[in-house]
Amino acid sequence: MDNYKKFTKAINNLGGAEYAYHGEAPVTEELFNKIEWVTGVAENNATITTTVNPHSHLTWEKVSVALDDVQTEYDAQEYARNRQEEYPSVDELVVALYDSEDKAAIDEKRAAVKLKYPKP
Repeated sequence: MDNYKKFTKAINNLGGAEYAYHGEAPVTEELFNKIEWVTGVAENNATITTTVNPHSHLTWEKVSVALDDVQTEYDAQEYARNRQEEYPSVDELVVALYDSEDKAAIDEKRAAVKLKYPKP
């Protein structure tokens, strides 16, 4: 999983917050400590940020665990992603609605994919 997506999901799983960062995704403590946390909006609509984390629910320790949890969840769904790539397309499924031979072929293809990529 892409580190940017993983970080965003981890932050959201912990309750969320507005932030900005530049460069690499903040998936290390060093990079996490460089995040610019949004604390408000100025009269001219400019975003007000600080590098001092104002969110007690988003400590590096909690974020680090959440990152691991997101990766574990992602890894556990590998079989589903693999299946998705090989399952019949929507077009094939639509055609199978009107043709029993096509439906049988679809059922066989899905069964083969499930056998190839079993649930853990």
